[in-house]
Amino acid sequence: MRDIPAHKISADDWDEQHSPRPETNDFDRVVEAALSRRGFLGGVLAFGSGAAAMGGALLSGTSARAQEAATRFPFTPIAAQTDFQVHVPEGYVHDILVSWGDPLFDGVQAFDHATGGAAADSDRVFGENTDGMETFVIGAHQIMAVNNEYVNPEINLPQTADGTPASAEDVRKLQNLQGVTVMEIVEGPEGWAPVKGSRFNRRLHHNAPMTIAGPAAGHALLQTEVDPEGLNVLGTMGNCGAGKTPWGTYLTCEENFNGYFGASDGLGGEATVQAGYKRYGIHEQGQYGYEAFDPRFDVSKTPNEPHRFGWVVEIDPTNPDSTPVKRTALGRFKHENAEVTLAPDGRVVVYLGDDERGEFLYRFVSDAPYVPGEDTAHLLNEGTLYVAKFHDDQSGEWLAMTPETTGMELAEMLIFARTAASKLGATTMDRPEWIAVNPNAVEAYCCLTNNKNRGLKTNAGGDATPVGGPNPREANKFGQIVRWYPAGDDHAADGFQWDLYVMAGNPETEEGAYAGSPNVTAGNMFNSPDGMAFDSAGLLWIQTDGEDSNEGEFAGMGNNQQLAGNPVTGEIARFLTAPNGAEVTGLCWSADRRTMFVGIQHPGGHWPGKEGDLPRSSIITVKRADGALVG
Repeated sequence: MRDIPAHKISADDWDEQHSPRPETNDFDRVVEAALSRRGFLGGVLAFGSGAAAMGGALLSGTSARAQEAATRFPFTPIAAQTDFQVHVPEGYVHDILVSWGDPLFDGVQAFDHATGGAAADSDRVFGENTDGMETFVIGAHQIMAVNNEYVNPEINLPQTADGTPASAEDVRKLQNLQGVTVMEIVEGPEGWAPVKGSRFNRRLHHNAPMTIAGPAAGHALLQTEVDPEGLNVLGTMGNCGAGKTPWGTYLTCEENFNGYFGASDGLGGEATVQAGYKRYGIHEQGQYGYEAFDPRFDVSKTPNEPHRFGWVVEIDPTNPDSTPVKRTALGRFKHENAEVTLAPDGRVVVYLGDDERGEFLYRFVSDAPYVPGEDTAHLLNEGTLYVAKFHDDQSGEWLAMTPETTGMELAEMLIFARTAASKLGATTMDRPEWIAVNPNAVEAYCCLTNNKNRGLKTNAGGDATPVGGPNPREANKFGQIVRWYPAGDDHAADGFQWDLYVMAGNPETEEGAYAGSPNVTAGNMFNSPDGMAFDSAGLLWIQTDGEDSNEGEFAGMGNNQQLAGNPVTGEIARFLTAPNGAEVTGLCWSADRRTMFVGIQHPGGHWPGKEGDLPRSSIITVKRADGALVG
């Protein structure tokens, strides 16, 4: 049987295939610890379901009572679905804002399903696989910045046998379809649409010029033959979640960058570089075949190029001529999103998750406060990066990552942030994905989407992944959302208390912890929470990217979905379902809060078109039929 092309498997499975994690040597100890924590686990669920978190009604409530409570949401919850369409509640309508391949500039032809779009136009159309996004108001204009996370080559290159690039032109097309799209959008009589040819429109793809700033800028590990100063880089990639600063810029987060690199003649570089390759998953075989046609992605020739990715990139959507900046003070790892808030003294706090099994949860705190109207260029360059340590007594602390605490030189510590966090004994997490800060309370939430290795294997750095704390289930297949409360109501404080807002699960087929927490019922069950955002009313919106087979332990969950959560009572209700095969990811609102924009990534079937069409990742609009607010 012919091998499955690398680009057809997920980034997580590709990492596992090329860097299988060793079995935990002391497995019996892990099992014993898991069993001894049964009482603790009950305590977590009780704490997470009590007055401090979910409200006393759910502590002894039944599924019926939880479903009755869910009717207090401003919509009637919908049932799980398994078809190839989008579903929203009664009284709501949805439409397409933009799809992969739609022209953003004048002179570009309409999308061609036979070719997947012309290669010559691939940097002038809306990119592939929409993910994190934000909206900005600039005068009379509404601007949207959107991540285009990755490609599906067998769909984007339909003329090839299996999506494997056959030429440098194929590679350049794939490179152009990824990165970030910035576009003006407008609502007209026929609904929302991009403004073709707007002066704000631009595509920031794998070859777009960017600069490097912060403590690691210019370091030898970032220098290449083309950029001997280590200050300028081409492109951004693996753009997953996003963030928005108080001063109106967009933060795009580089996640699965490692799969774009390969080696024609062995992995290059000296010992430090080799250790970094192992920790970050750089292999001889690339996932997309770039290295065969673009020497920049061949680490045999450019061993430092991978170090120039895995950062948070700041983009100014108000100025289409501005150059994006990679902010190295925020550390290098597989960034999910960047949730920005302010401490009481005005300092900038950025929460960051590293989305890989057994990796860490981070926080950056700026040295200086944000002062409206003053220069902001230094705020994300000067500060301290921290990593989270969770304790079983539901307390936690942020461990400062400095040369003194890690024994590493500052720039190298940031370039290899995972190694530094391991040195500090931070808590290995079940894939930290999106983080959201409650606008109405001093608390933050993080989706821990799943971790099949929990309690069974170490992470990529050899750190144990014991069962306990905010990761209470071995071989975690459903995921959970952890919540923490900063000490003194200060997001810059070093201490916090934590609980679990929800443990996803299946109360119909599973028992104990795997059935989920009490706020998971037959009517709202889901798995793999991923995207997350608060609306202006204080509802917590949860998006999923998990198993949608609707079979076995996942029976009854249906397709991936978007749910609304009440942060006070813990109630959760299903609002939207995606086409089968799709992930729901990315969420923001129009300036008047009457339109919700939702990302639908890698849909199955031929959505949103007709039979015979290529499936196309898209952003949809969701509105109330009566025109009332939706967020």
